[in-house]
Amino acid sequence: MPNSTSHVQRPLEFIPPDFNPLVLRVCQQLLPWWLKLRTPISQIEAENVETLAHLFSQFQDSKVRFLVAFRHPNTDDPFCLAQLFWKLLPEVARKEGITLKYPIHSHFIYDRGIPLWAGDTVGWLYSRLGGTPIIRGKIDRTGLRSARELFANSNFPIAAAPEGATNGHNEIVSPLEPGIAQMGFWCVEDMYKAGRTEQVFIVPVGIQYRYAEAPWEPLQKLLTQLEIDCGLPLLDEVNRGELDASNQHILYSRLIRLGGHLLVMMEEFYTRFYHQTLPKDTPELTSFPISEGTESANEALVQRLLNLLNISLQVAEQYFNLKPKGSLIDRCRRLEQAGWDYIYREDIKDVADLSPLEKGLADRIAEEASLRMWHMRLVESFVAVTGKYVQENPTAERFAETTLLLWDVVTRIKGGSPFSRPQLGKQRVKMIVGQPISVSDRWDSYQESRRLAIAELTQDLQVALEKMIQS
Repeated sequence: MPNSTSHVQRPLEFIPPDFNPLVLRVCQQLLPWWLKLRTPISQIEAENVETLAHLFSQFQDSKVRFLVAFRHPNTDDPFCLAQLFWKLLPEVARKEGITLKYPIHSHFIYDRGIPLWAGDTVGWLYSRLGGTPIIRGKIDRTGLRSARELFANSNFPIAAAPEGATNGHNEIVSPLEPGIAQMGFWCVEDMYKAGRTEQVFIVPVGIQYRYAEAPWEPLQKLLTQLEIDCGLPLLDEVNRGELDASNQHILYSRLIRLGGHLLVMMEEFYTRFYHQTLPKDTPELTSFPISEGTESANEALVQRLLNLLNISLQVAEQYFNLKPKGSLIDRCRRLEQAGWDYIYREDIKDVADLSPLEKGLADRIAEEASLRMWHMRLVESFVAVTGKYVQENPTAERFAETTLLLWDVVTRIKGGSPFSRPQLGKQRVKMIVGQPISVSDRWDSYQESRRLAIAELTQDLQVALEKMIQS
């Protein structure tokens, strides 16, 4: 997510992949220290890694090409994948007697927006590690050509997150974007055109985080801080109780209470100051059931949240003159691109050549676009939220994920950075390498109906990722 800006910027430039073995070796040496000092991860383990080892061996023997399609619940996922490729995979290969050529590495596709908020140094590093950027909100022909070239001809396989972005949930897979399936078929096409015999696969990889110890106490403290930030009266100690796994209903009731209060405040914010109209079937603001975690409360929460997300996007869409089209995620991507078009101006060759008046007007447009994109960022935090996620399985992980999403929203509203998330405790990571999905075997279906073949492959990948979720 790019930071707020008040100045017009030069057009976004493509950052070409420029793999550097020395940079890779340095990162491999630094990874254990980074995991220890900069993340809450205490352990990373993986299942079925031998499948990936065999695929790497076949890849190096020019028998297969493959793309690793990984779940993306957390911003620490890239470090987990690095541990998989750089440490766990070589260990398993040696144990299985599989000879691999070094370095064992993978190219990867990343969002072009990351260097905008993380800094140019990250863009330089990703490039030297073989990453290739993609702009999510439009048909990025340059980015797609680069990814296609790497998939078909590079010395390494390639990795990508088919969900498109993190969703903050370990046990919910967001709807997958069709681009991964399309890339698989492009690779098959490139093999045929070049007269090559490599088989093309997509390898699903699941990633889940579990707390080493249930963080009930840190969760209580975080909820208390959120309640203070929202102006909610604090519950007394008798009502709150000593929270543990036996009385999670206390924490759940507080989550519902906090969520209901946020909804009421944001609905009033948009109806009063942005002149938005809630659907007629929206319950009265004073009738929201915030005290009990009942089924009706969950249903009301889901409906009201969807209504709120819709009008929040409408505020931005009305400014950019966009018609609501597609899912919430689709609308977010279109808004992001519309905002970038106003900030990173393709029609201005050199910002320095602008007259002071022209620069002032361009800055005004950039600043207004950045402010309107703020509404879309709020929606991004909640696109995967459901009213039943915690109720169905009230684990510490689900409580933590939902509470941290609320923290994201409150922090954005307060003007803070959502990237300084509080750490609730040490986490263990479980990765699962799924069974490779052959894209080559679907080539005939793709020739008959490209749209149908892409949809079926995307759905099969979705199911494969969902099956790897462990409750």
